[in-house]
Amino acid sequence: MPELHLTKDVKASFPPRFQRPSWLGTALFALFLGFFLWSLAGAGMSIGDLVRGLPNMGTIAGEMFPPATDRAGPIMEAILVTFQMALVGTVIGVVLSIPMALLAGRNTSPHPLVRHVTRSIISFLRTVPDLAWALFFVVSVGLGPFAGTLTIIVDTIGFCGRFFAEAMEEVDPGPSEALDSIGTSPLDRIAVVQIPGALPSMINTSLFSLEKAVRSSVVLGLVGAGGIGAELAVSMEMFRYDQAAYIILMIFILVYAVEHLSSRLREGLMHQSK
Repeated sequence: MPELHLTKDVKASFPPRFQRPSWLGTALFALFLGFFLWSLAGAGMSIGDLVRGLPNMGTIAGEMFPPATDRAGPIMEAILVTFQMALVGTVIGVVLSIPMALLAGRNTSPHPLVRHVTRSIISFLRTVPDLAWALFFVVSVGLGPFAGTLTIIVDTIGFCGRFFAEAMEEVDPGPSEALDSIGTSPLDRIAVVQIPGALPSMINTSLFSLEKAVRSSVVLGLVGAGGIGAELAVSMEMFRYDQAAYIILMIFILVYAVEHLSSRLREGLMHQSK
């Protein structure tokens, strides 16, 4: 391979490895560093407490093995309920997200005011934490999986509504403009162009939403919204760490299976789209 010889002019034209930051950048970095150090104290970070807690962690971990299978039947039923909550909540949430996305999209909304109001509603649904929605529905409809399912529906609308709207906005406007020029109605253009064009992205988002719902449904049980989370909370409160280990293992298998299936489906959709 021939050796490259650089002249002094070429060497001089290379940019410096480190550029001198501006005074504003330096001030912002110093401000961030100071806030971060202050936040360490606010977050209660303590190396001493961590070191003193290591023996307790080892004791609890030792009591988790071997995992106890004495309540395998009820735990498997709770795992099934957890998946049912996630599946039903995701499907209903995805279906309800489609009209919300149509009202929130720039190229599909009937009026800018409607678009801003719908986007605000979607943003509100997405901003409120899952546990807050779960507590709200538990108080409203009572303990059990119905409250968890309602929580997942609301969370899915907040998640999918935004990304569905963005996917429709990214659809090539050419076909829609061509149909508009021959007098087709907005609903026809949505059915023929917008939804089919955004469908691959919408399917990917829906699968990600299902993965998210499975993980969320586990946590929702901790506040009485049904599913395996309630079993885990009871096991920890009763100091049955071996039983808790079995529950955690079952949760891992469920989440891994759903994520693996979702990944395979996305790969198949990508190959079909090519």
